[in-house]
Amino acid sequence: MKQIELKDFLNYTFLSNVTVSPDGTSCVFTTTQCDEENNTYTTNLSMWKDGNTIQLTSSGKDTSPMYLDNQTILFKSSRDTKAQEKVKNGEEVSSYYTLSLLGGEAQKAFDLPLNVTKIEHIQGNLYIFSASYNQDYSIFGREDQKDALLKAKKENKDYEVFTKIPFCHNGAGYAKNTVNRVYLFNSESKEITPLTCDDNHVSTFTLNKDHSEVLIISHKLTNKPSRKMAVCTYHFESKEWTSLIKEDEMIVQGAHYFHDGILLIGNKELKHGQNENGRFYFINKNHEITLLNDNTLSTRNSLGSDCRYGGGKTSKVTGNKYYYTTTREKDGIIVSLDSKGQLQDELVLVGSIDCFDMHENDFFYVAMKDGKLQELYRNHEQLTHFNEEILKNKYIADYQEVQFNNDGVSLTGWVLLPKDYDPSKKYPAILDIHGGPKTAFGKVFYHEMQVWANMGYFVFFTNPRGSDGRDNEFMDIFGKYGTIDYDDLMKFTDIVLEKYPAIDPKRVGVTGGSYGGFMTNWIIGHTDRFACAATQRSISNWISFYGTSDIGMFFAEDQIHGNIFNNPEKLWEHSPLKYADNIVTPTLFIHSDEDYRCPLEQGLQLYTAIVDKGVDTRFVLFHGENHELSRSGKPKHRVRRLEEITNWMEKYLK
Repeated sequence: MKQIELKDFLNYTFLSNVTVSPDGTSCVFTTTQCDEENNTYTTNLSMWKDGNTIQLTSSGKDTSPMYLDNQTILFKSSRDTKAQEKVKNGEEVSSYYTLSLLGGEAQKAFDLPLNVTKIEHIQGNLYIFSASYNQDYSIFGREDQKDALLKAKKENKDYEVFTKIPFCHNGAGYAKNTVNRVYLFNSESKEITPLTCDDNHVSTFTLNKDHSEVLIISHKLTNKPSRKMAVCTYHFESKEWTSLIKEDEMIVQGAHYFHDGILLIGNKELKHGQNENGRFYFINKNHEITLLNDNTLSTRNSLGSDCRYGGGKTSKVTGNKYYYTTTREKDGIIVSLDSKGQLQDELVLVGSIDCFDMHENDFFYVAMKDGKLQELYRNHEQLTHFNEEILKNKYIADYQEVQFNNDGVSLTGWVLLPKDYDPSKKYPAILDIHGGPKTAFGKVFYHEMQVWANMGYFVFFTNPRGSDGRDNEFMDIFGKYGTIDYDDLMKFTDIVLEKYPAIDPKRVGVTGGSYGGFMTNWIIGHTDRFACAATQRSISNWISFYGTSDIGMFFAEDQIHGNIFNNPEKLWEHSPLKYADNIVTPTLFIHSDEDYRCPLEQGLQLYTAIVDKGVDTRFVLFHGENHELSRSGKPKHRVRRLEEITNWMEKYLK
C-alpha cells in the first residue's frame, strides 16, 4: 500500500456552494484545486444531472452560482480583463455572468461597481445585493469624484487612521472605514439604489417566500460596536421599514422568514458567554417574541479539517420547517425545526456536512463522510468521485475510538495507527489539539494527521471540555482556560499511552493552532513530558491580546473573566507567558504577519522568553498570510508550514 505524501493535498478537490435547481433535477457547485506553480487556487463550476457530473466552466475564477431558472445560472467571475484592470487601478468591481445549462458559452450579465458579498434574484431584472462600501474611497455614488478618490487612495496607501475598534479584521486587514450595505439593482436600467446607510453595517439579509420583502440583520457603526444586532424588514412595494428587534435587545445569530412570522436564533441573556449556543425564538405578526425552543446545541457544523475551501448554505427554510447543520459528538447532522418548536434529525452521518441545499425531501450536500475527503451526496447516495483516485491504494489510517472519563465527565478521543503498524515495535506519537476552543474533532479527514500516520507516527486527538458538539455546560470553560481542559488532555494522553504500549513515552510531541496553540503554550509551561512542541497562531498573553486582536476587546474578558481595568491578575493567571520560566521543551513557532485574530506579537513574546532561557526554538513567520494559513493559505505556504512542523517532529521524535 502506498503512502500519503505531504504534497498530496495539492491534488485534492475541494467542493462548496452546492445549489439545487428549482425543479430539483440538477445541482451546481464549485470545485477548487491548488495551483502550486502560481501559488494560488482555481475555482470552477460543475453540475450534477441525471447521474453525471459535468464541468461547466474552466476559467479558474468562477464562484457563487445561483439558478435564475431551471436552465440558467448566474455566477460571479473575475475572468474579465477590463474589470481586472479597473481593480488593479484601485476601483471596486464585481462581474456576473449567465450560463445556459443547455449549452453555449457564458455571457456577461452585468458589472457592479462595488465588492459584492452576497446577491439574490428578486424577479425579472431586479436583484438585491450586499457589498462593502469604503466611506473614504468607494466611487459608487461619487462618480464625479472618481479621479480624486483614486488619487487619494493611492497617495494614502501607506497610512492607516483608526477611530474605532476593532481596527482590523482577520482576512480583511485594517478596517479602513468600510461598511457592508444593502442595495437594489435593476440589471436592465443599471440603476443601483442603496437601502441601508453608510453608518449601518449589515451582517446578512434574507428574502421572504414571494420576494416582496427582505429581512436584514445589522448594527450601527460606533467607536465600540455592540455584540448585539438589530433586526428589521423592508417591503419593496411600500418602501416601508419595520423594526423587529432593537440593537440593544439580544445577540442575534440568524433570522429567517418562518410560517407567518420570523424565526430568530440567538440569546437575550448569556449564562455561558458569547459562544453560547443560540436559542430559537419566534416573532409573530404582532411583533411579539416568544421562546420556541430552548436549544443547547450548536446551530452549525463545527468539525474541523484542513481539507476544505469555500463555503455554502448551512441552513434553509423550506416547506413548513427550518433546516440547519449541527454537530453532535462526532456526527454531522441536518436537523429540522417545526412551528411547534420540535426538533428532528433529518440526516445523520459519521463525519461533517459542510454545506447543503434541498428540494422537497431530497438533501444535496457536500460532506466528509466516513473518514473520506469531500464529495457530493444526495441523501445517502454518493454522487461524485473527485477525490477517490488520489487516495487509491494509499494508507488511510482508521479512527480508533477511545472512551474515557475525567472528573466524572465522559470524553471521546481517537488514535490513528502508523502505517505498517507492528505492536512489537516502538513508535513516536503526536498529540494534536483543535482550535476554538468551541470546535470539535471527529472522524473527519485531516491531511496533516494522515501524513504523520503514514510517516510512522501515532496521532491522537480528543475533544476536551470547552469543545463543541455537546451542550452549553460542556462548552463553558470561561475563566477556566488551562485548568479542566488541560486536565482532560493530560488524562487522555495517559490513557492513550497505557492503551498503546507501542508508543515510546519519551518520543511524544504536541501541536495545535489558535486555541490549540494557546494550549500547546500552556502545556509546555506546566509539564516537560513532551519531547517537542509546535505552536501555531497562538495566544501567550491575554493582557496584550485584549488590545491587539480583532476580537480582543470582548473575547479576552468573556473567555477569561478578567479585564485590564480591575482584574488584570486574572488575565495574567491564564497567560502561558507567566509560566515561561518553566519551559524546557524544544518549541517551534508558526505565525503569520497578517493574523489579526491571534496577532504576531503573541507568538513573539513567548518565543523571546524561550530564547532568553536558552531553550532550543525556531520561529517561522509567513508574510501575507492570516489566521487561516493551514486551511486556505497560499499552496506553497501551506506546504512549507507542514514541512516545518513535520521536520521539527522528525528532529526530536525519531
